[in-house]
Amino acid sequence: MLEGVLIAESLKAGAELTGIPLRIIKLTRIEMTDAGGDQPRLWTLLAFAAEEPEAQHLADQLASCLSSTGVWYTDFHTSSDTFVIFAHKVFRYPRGQADGRSEAQDYGRSVGVPEQQLDWQD
Repeated sequence: MLEGVLIAESLKAGAELTGIPLRIIKLTRIEMTDAGGDQPRLWTLLAFAAEEPEAQHLADQLASCLSSTGVWYTDFHTSSDTFVIFAHKVFRYPRGQADGRSEAQDYGRSVGVPEQQLDWQD
């Protein structure tokens, strides 16, 4: 089973994620005190799960669904890999691998993701 979190506000208008059964584990609405750039202050967090064989397909679909404005990313992990997804860009690395994590964080910084938001779990 893969698990992750998607911020609903990170989706571009008209985005559709189809063909992958997702299970919503938890839905949370939070107020961000450190929202960056074009990000709204209120976020809707969707904690989700799906079958592991869907991981790469899900990552590719999310990369096409995420807004390229607002410096967004989403992430999820399988039993062995971490996926960090930006608009049109997917990073996949073995869980706990420092080099893979650093590469994804460096990319996040390069597109303007605030440092304090580069805090996903491996």
